[in-house]
Amino acid sequence: MNTLSSLMRQIEQLGAARSLRQHIAKVQNGDSKVHTDRAGGSLLNRLSRQKWAPPENFTRFSSKTSKSSLKNQARSPMLALVAVVSLSSTLGHRFYNQPKLDVGTKAPQTIKAPATASVPDYKTTEEQRKAARIGAVAILMLDPEVERQIYQELQQFLQQGSELRRAVGLFPFASTSALSNAAQVYLRSCPEWEWRSILAQAGDKSASSERLSVSSPAVAGQTENKSRQDAIAQLQAYSRSVRAADFQSLTDSISEARRRYLNAVEALEKPSVSRLPQIYDTSLFDLSDAAWQKTQTGMTRAAKRMVAQGIPQGLPKEILKEAVKLQVADEVPLESQALAVEGLTAILQPNLVRDREETKQLAELAAQKVKPVMIAVDQGEIIVAQGKEISQQDFVLLDYFGLSRRGVNWLGLTGFVCLVAGAIAIVLLVERHYRLRRRDHLLLLLLTLSAPVLVSLGLPWTSLPAIGILAGGFYGSAVGVTVVGLLSALLPIGLNVELIHLVASGAGGLLGAFMAGRLRSREELALLGLALGLTQGTVYLVGTLIASAAVGAIWYVVLGTVGAQSLAGLAWSVVAIGISPYLEHVFDLITPIRLAELANPNRPLLKKLAAEAPGTFQHTLFVASLAEAAARELGCNVELVRTGTLYHDIGKMHDPLGFCENQMGGTNKHDEINDPWASAEIIKKHVTEGLVMARKHRLPKAIQAFIPEHQGTMLIAYFYHQAQQIAAKEIEDLKIALPEADNSKLIIQSREVREEDFRYDGPIPQSRETGILMVADSCEAALRSLKDATHEEALNMVNKILRARWQDNQLIDSGLTREDMSLIAEIFVRVWEQFNHKRIAYPSAVFTPRKEKILS
Repeated sequence: MNTLSSLMRQIEQLGAARSLRQHIAKVQNGDSKVHTDRAGGSLLNRLSRQKWAPPENFTRFSSKTSKSSLKNQARSPMLALVAVVSLSSTLGHRFYNQPKLDVGTKAPQTIKAPATASVPDYKTTEEQRKAARIGAVAILMLDPEVERQIYQELQQFLQQGSELRRAVGLFPFASTSALSNAAQVYLRSCPEWEWRSILAQAGDKSASSERLSVSSPAVAGQTENKSRQDAIAQLQAYSRSVRAADFQSLTDSISEARRRYLNAVEALEKPSVSRLPQIYDTSLFDLSDAAWQKTQTGMTRAAKRMVAQGIPQGLPKEILKEAVKLQVADEVPLESQALAVEGLTAILQPNLVRDREETKQLAELAAQKVKPVMIAVDQGEIIVAQGKEISQQDFVLLDYFGLSRRGVNWLGLTGFVCLVAGAIAIVLLVERHYRLRRRDHLLLLLLTLSAPVLVSLGLPWTSLPAIGILAGGFYGSAVGVTVVGLLSALLPIGLNVELIHLVASGAGGLLGAFMAGRLRSREELALLGLALGLTQGTVYLVGTLIASAAVGAIWYVVLGTVGAQSLAGLAWSVVAIGISPYLEHVFDLITPIRLAELANPNRPLLKKLAAEAPGTFQHTLFVASLAEAAARELGCNVELVRTGTLYHDIGKMHDPLGFCENQMGGTNKHDEINDPWASAEIIKKHVTEGLVMARKHRLPKAIQAFIPEHQGTMLIAYFYHQAQQIAAKEIEDLKIALPEADNSKLIIQSREVREEDFRYDGPIPQSRETGILMVADSCEAALRSLKDATHEEALNMVNKILRARWQDNQLIDSGLTREDMSLIAEIFVRVWEQFNHKRIAYPSAVFTPRKEKILS
């Protein structure tokens, strides 16, 4: 078999030459149906317009979507009519039995009661009961945990006070006969320099009662201080009345008291309780032991009384402080009341919480106490006068007597049908870029119909969250958001739906539609379900709080409903995730999640391919790298290209050794066959067998399309050329065998070499994704054969292959443009360079084992 490079040159020459011969023959035979209006134009016209030198000069298609691909966008007028009728029928219940004389309309004439009756007003009764539930006063209860925390913090506060007092020592620290309490307080807390000055003056007996002058300005400023002068006088008097040793003992006691006092003051900087700032000050040290003991007892009693009475939430600190002052007034000594008030105000906290069960029972009891609203009327009594606006009570009576003129509101129904038709048109306008099929439109219709059907059945929650997840996951965020948004707007027009419930469900549906198309695993969808439930519950709570003035009471009354809303959103997401695999199979859908699952190399079909045709599997991986890079650059469906490429050659498993990549250097099966017709059938069979395997394993049709379309109707050039050579050689051999015959009159019959016998059955690529796979598959072998080629050499080879496919009209229905071809060539070469990067050549010494040195 020839080398791969020569094979690629033969393909290009045969493809271009064959197409040119066919076109010239048509022109010579007078065939006027030359398709010059096709996207690529005829080959002759292309050659006359352009020399095909640089592929960069490709001109753009008139449209990226070919006529054949437009056929896939099946917008059936019948299906659109069915959608309008079915949606209008299920959504427009309000217009089928709508009263003409409704609340808010004006009476065309005076209407009197035809009989005496007492009619219940169910709507007003339910509104009053709902208001009673919401407006019920919340029942409070004491929170034992808060009480425990208050007592614990109070105990810590008092314990710290006792420790600080122990640190400062006993008071008075000296006999009151020597120094008064006031003098001891002053001497213990005065600055050090002042104490030394006092000590010097008290020890100078010559000073007697005279005041000593001190040169220091600070000291001079303190000489008039009465406490200082009293302390000096008492110390001087004591020093004159006792021996020097006794006076020294007194001063030592004062110094020790001062040291302990300073240490205790430093300890005051630490907070009393972990969550509170420091409350104690030096006044704590001035209290006698009896006063401190009474202070502790009084604060504990006051705290117990206030906790037992209960402290409500939101009580201002100023009011709490005033209440504490009243409690401690008779319990705490006057000199420590300020300290007690500050401490209790900081420690006490609200301990009254709402009892949810009792509050709920009270709300239900309040609702039950609301008696049904009855509207009484006597025969002949005027229900509503002419020209007056009909109230709720008037409407109840009119509807009871059959005077509300119920019937089909044709004008309103017609307008609603127009709204539904407009909504459908908007959806079709949005999804025109997604090329949806009839079955896709049918699925969207069924999903949309589920919401009004459930509302009509009386269920309190709509299926908007499930619709959002499914529509967004199947057809993209744009389609999903559009469907959910329009359906949310139409539901309250045609049906009686509670607005807050609808807004909450709509918010969940919009979130699901926006995010579902971006997710790549079922696990991420499960997390989306949690977010959807939280969103639905939060929106319902916010809407309820906004709609009512009794915010405080509502918060606890509606908490159960908020939880139900969250669970409903989560439940709908579970339903959507559960039914999505069945919908994917029934409607043949390809979602990012399903594509990711199909691309898993552990799938049975891919594992079998890797085991039975390993060369083909490696070829597939490299082709997938090329195609995926091109698809990402061109903005195509990358997941679809990756998955379709992995399955495009599964048919080669029917005869792996019939393909050179699986021969692993062994003998070539086709050399043994030596029949190009049979070899071509083996090669072509990998397409038909691949389709059989794909259907057997229920692959989506979008994946199945990659199997025949990646070959299109290409010519199996190698065996076609071989067949031509064999046919020509048979003729020559026959002529040589009959040398005596008149060769001019000899008619020699040989095997017919028909081109269609050596072409794939097609179809040619019908999408950009399959077109990218075709050129990637064609370029893979050529790129692998290059070793030391430069970027320009590789690019030239790729351009030649792409040009051959273009000239053979293989890409005419794919939607790829000539400019795309140039970009694809650059991408393929870039990926090839990444795979074929240069490596460092290791010296031979690296692979030579070291010889151990022998020490002598």
